Amino acid sequence: MPIFPSVEWFDEVRHLMNSDESVRTAGGGMCDATVGIKCDDQVYILVFEGFECSSANQVSEDDLVNADFYIEMTSSEWSLMLIDIKENGRAGMDYSLNTLDMDRENGLALSKNGDQYRLDMFFRFMQTFQNFFDLSSKIETQFNQ
Repeated sequence: MPIFPSVEWFDEVRHLMNSDESVRTAGGGMCDATVGIKCDDQVYILVFEGFECSSANQVSEDDLVNADFYIEMTSSEWSLMLIDIKENGRAGMDYSLNTLDMDRENGLALSKNGDQYRLDMFFRFMQTFQNFFDLSSKIETQFNQ
């Protein structure tokens, strides 16, 4: 059972996304974005190309400057979101990326490079990213807390 967060966990979800034809028509679609994920002191970069998530790598926080944007939550916040997704098969109203973004004064998506055009990719491709996390409902996840 993969631990969240880890490259193994992201790869499990990535493989589900890359083999699931339904995500191509479920409001997501083609997406080209480099997405940072920050959970406490752990940082990952996910690369989305076309209809797939092509890679997931653990990186240093300094590498977030290369991401179009990054999503930062505490391990507790990530756990709550992923547990909700597991229980409902997809994010419920309180744990969707859209709701989490609106509930934060500075938003959920952040930028280390200050490029607003690149930061806007979070909003343009949000459904694709939501589809990615919603697919985590199909795997068993262990949390390292």
